[in-house]
Amino acid sequence: MDLSAINPVLLIASLMVAATAVMIAAIGELIVERAGVLNLGVEGMMITGAICGFAAAVQTGSPTIGFVAAALGGAALSLLFAFLTQFALANQVASGLALTLFGLGLSALLGQGYQGIKPPSTPRIDIPVLSDLPWVGRILFGHDLMVYFGLALVAAVWAFLKYTRAGLVLRAVGENHDAAHALGYKVIRIRVMAIAFGGACAGLGGAYISLIRVPQWTEGMTAGIGWIALALVVFASWKPWRVLLGAYLFGGVTVLQLNLQAAGIAIPVEYLSMSPYIITIVVLVIMSADKSRAPASLGRIFHATH
Repeated sequence: MDLSAINPVLLIASLMVAATAVMIAAIGELIVERAGVLNLGVEGMMITGAICGFAAAVQTGSPTIGFVAAALGGAALSLLFAFLTQFALANQVASGLALTLFGLGLSALLGQGYQGIKPPSTPRIDIPVLSDLPWVGRILFGHDLMVYFGLALVAAVWAFLKYTRAGLVLRAVGENHDAAHALGYKVIRIRVMAIAFGGACAGLGGAYISLIRVPQWTEGMTAGIGWIALALVVFASWKPWRVLLGAYLFGGVTVLQLNLQAAGIAIPVEYLSMSPYIITIVVLVIMSADKSRAPASLGRIFHATH
């Protein structure tokens, strides 16, 4: 065992990369749940976004088009969930689980023929002078654009919920959809828009895995990250900045276990691979003591009365 082989600067820089996919997906799900909708289909939307983004990037040679296609693919799948839950008034939990199974099957079908293909590389953003700073330069600068996009998205969602009228209306719908409807707000329209946003974010998170984190296509490559994103929303008590904290915690444990494997630590690799998920569960149990509560209308079916 050689712990000196672990470079703390590279560890922290890798942490930011490892946290990006789950952070983007979780922040999208946070908006969905703040609107009072529980969508358990994040995993299905992420894997669909992963293959849509990968295929589009390979066919066009442009990672940017790949990410756009991933967002559209995730949003399209989420609109199926929106139709089932907001118009057909189907159970949200059952519809979300069905969406995950559908997404896994659809991605396997679309991904046939893409195994072993390398996607076009996504360039890093090297900021002159800042990238050359010792320690800080390697940790904060020189990442790909999506790392910074994820951070900006967290800040934008926080500002949207806290300072804008639209954010206030969204939170009102999530807390009491009947009262919001009585005040004249279009509850279903607001929820459909929130669901589509959440789907687009999940798709982007999936594409980040297939285009940057693990630049290849493998069936089922999201490997439960969609479920971790759902857990992070609860961990965050439905607050954006806590999503950032939770994503970095998960990313840090993931990167650390890989580094410990490389250092030859005498722990079976299976235990190390399980550690990010075990620690996430433990943190969720601890955070359950938090008095912050979920949106009051979360998971409840809304039926407009005229």
